[in-house]
Amino acid sequence: MPYTVETSTPADTPRPIGPYTHIAKVGQFITIGGTAGVNPATGELAGPDAYSQARQILKSFGIMLESVGSDLDHVIHVNVFLLHMSDFENMNRAYIEMMSGHRPARTVIGVNELPKPGVMLTMNLTAVTRE
Repeated sequence: MPYTVETSTPADTPRPIGPYTHIAKVGQFITIGGTAGVNPATGELAGPDAYSQARQILKSFGIMLESVGSDLDHVIHVNVFLLHMSDFENMNRAYIEMMSGHRPARTVIGVNELPKPGVMLTMNLTAVTRE
């Protein structure tokens, strides 16, 4: 059976900074590419710290997932790319608040640099639709 790859970036989420869309969906399988903690209304970072940026990323993920028939409770795996491992606890605090009781698999990777100035972390994820 042939599969169609549907790609999108909802209007009320941060605009990609390169030639890509945030969401790719094939059947029930969803991936969301690297997303920074940018407030979509202003185009500016949600705050100067990992906590504020992580909350914004997960808020954006919720909007993106809703647009393709999913939600944060249907996330399978999250990758977190942290500029400073010292921000691990602040990222975790936001993560726990936004993910409620759902605990998908997760990988946290320390990185040397991120593309947008001031960004403390980015995340991407894999999820499935609600159906």
